[in-house]
Amino acid sequence: MTSKLEQLKQFTTVVADTGDIDAIARLQPVDATTNPSLLLKAAALPRYAEHLKSAMSRCQGDVGLACDLFAVAVGEEILKLIPGRISTEVDARLSFDSQAMIQRAERLIGLYEQAGIGRERVLIKIAATWEGIRAAEQLEKAGIQTNLTLLFSFTQAVACAEAGVFLISPFVGRIYDWYKKHEGRDYQGAEDPGVQSVSRIYDYYKAHGYETVVMGASFRNVGQIEALAGCDRLTISPELLGQLSEAGGTLERRLAPGRGSESRISLDEASFRWGLNEDAMATEKLAEGIRQFARDQEKLEALLKALA
Repeated sequence: MTSKLEQLKQFTTVVADTGDIDAIARLQPVDATTNPSLLLKAAALPRYAEHLKSAMSRCQGDVGLACDLFAVAVGEEILKLIPGRISTEVDARLSFDSQAMIQRAERLIGLYEQAGIGRERVLIKIAATWEGIRAAEQLEKAGIQTNLTLLFSFTQAVACAEAGVFLISPFVGRIYDWYKKHEGRDYQGAEDPGVQSVSRIYDYYKAHGYETVVMGASFRNVGQIEALAGCDRLTISPELLGQLSEAGGTLERRLAPGRGSESRISLDEASFRWGLNEDAMATEKLAEGIRQFARDQEKLEALLKALA
């Protein structure tokens, strides 16, 4: 019998959540995604040492540009091994400045194009703040497709769909973490709050004909992945991809169009901010996620400065 990973690939596009070239070559995902934390890990790998030096030598003293050059270099290496797309993230410290995010996204796309990689192979990752969603709306109109990340709430998902973003990345594992800590209990399968969140978003999008892709992210165990089999895409760490590749048994499709029943809603800025405010988990995890990515961005900058 084929592995659960191969079965999953029959109805879900599998994305590798890593900058580890060896893992990508071994597991053969369609797409891949990186973030500041993963880039920091990649920077510690010997194979990227020359890319770090090159980024610093080309940046003319602009360490922010050096980080972007390094991110694109990692993306370029990954794209040699996958047939699909790479997601590359905008500096998290810009998450509340729409114009700054647009400018940084345009720079990243420009760097990819200078490397001979068309924008059709790149997704720009942006935090799903109100300002991030507005930036993504403008980028999509300009032909730069986006991946809205740090997404924890239905409110964020609705706003992203209305803005016409290409893809969202709801964070299953971090939702699970919050509820496990605050409720003092573990969750399995369909009762997992992270799984429930992605299932609701998927059903709502399909019921109302939104084209925005739902890509579940941030998994803690294979049970969460199996419970979302059938989701448009799932971005999975090499460790969990390895477990799925070694697992036998039948994997059933859990998500499919035709199940949604919620009425369509529309959000302005005030209702978006209120909806997010009313969701304590999403408010806390969004702020925490931005801070974590910002700290890792700063660590990467320090690493690059040390090479100057």
